[in-house]
Amino acid sequence: MNVAAEQEAVSSSSGGAERTRSPRPRGSSSRVLGYLEAYAMVGLLVIVVLFFSFYSKTADTFPTAANLQATISNQAVIAVIALAALIPLVCNQWDLSVGAIAGLSSVFVASALSTGTPVWVGILLGLGLGLLVGGFNALIVTRLRVNAVIATLGTATILEGVVNQKTNGLAVVSNLPASITNFGSGNWLGIPRTAYLLAIVALVVYYLLIHTPAGRYLYALGSNPKGARLVGLQTRLLIAGTFIAAGLLSGLAGIMQVARAGGADPNVGAGFTLPALAAAFLSAAAIKPGRYNVGGTLVAIFFLAALNSGLNLAGAAPYVNSYVNGAALIVGIGLAANLGRKRTGESG
Repeated sequence: MNVAAEQEAVSSSSGGAERTRSPRPRGSSSRVLGYLEAYAMVGLLVIVVLFFSFYSKTADTFPTAANLQATISNQAVIAVIALAALIPLVCNQWDLSVGAIAGLSSVFVASALSTGTPVWVGILLGLGLGLLVGGFNALIVTRLRVNAVIATLGTATILEGVVNQKTNGLAVVSNLPASITNFGSGNWLGIPRTAYLLAIVALVVYYLLIHTPAGRYLYALGSNPKGARLVGLQTRLLIAGTFIAAGLLSGLAGIMQVARAGGADPNVGAGFTLPALAAAFLSAAAIKPGRYNVGGTLVAIFFLAALNSGLNLAGAAPYVNSYVNGAALIVGIGLAANLGRKRTGESG
């Protein structure tokens, strides 16, 4: 059975929701509302940028090239972690260990590089650790049938212990090769180098999710798990693949963090998880409403980054950022659920 036929079968088994939606022509007002819904967050991003660009307390610092470069460079790491979280989320699996995997990768890569290990070996080490932990998550979720939230939360807690054992709570910041720190701190054509790497990762994830059979199977599995099983999709294999991919990208993010920060902080992983998950959930409210997507993830990342940067420059207390990220996560989950029901024609 080809991809189109399988997706049609999945849609059919969902009780006819897809069939009732497609034949109905959309009026001009409906299309306008659709565009507003899709690009509302982009509009909010523009409003936030304009506000802090003209606000008296931030007008001298917010709209500068230095602040823009610092914001993009800092968010590149979180954006890659958000894309890692996005992949299992497409099939309704939550990976709460993505930040912890990035933290693990950064600590081991920085420790290896500080002892003279070649850069390419350090990169392979970070990616390998990501694959290993992603495979561990996949095994627990698909073979032991442990709920993904519980499994990945447990994994994140274990990784926190591993990182503390490895570092004794101390940051690794000495004797790192100049080649990797120069990559993390430098620009090409005025754009941070890490932003180019983020663009490559985003394009690869977008291609895999939208233009490959596996990506379309994941969306089908996310919209109707029972239908996906009935048409013969290898659901456990698909889910396992998403956790392995998430682990690999999180390992890459850890390497980027070493390059960006010039070292590794043992506490950095926990700080990545919440904003990354918030952006992944908010993606369902942008570009393609009701559907977790790469474009929406990037818009959400830079919306939150602009908001947090502006608040910091305005002198807001540090805890305000926690309020913003926590509220964004709650709003994102709520919008994703509501828009998802609206998209599939479910009530309630």
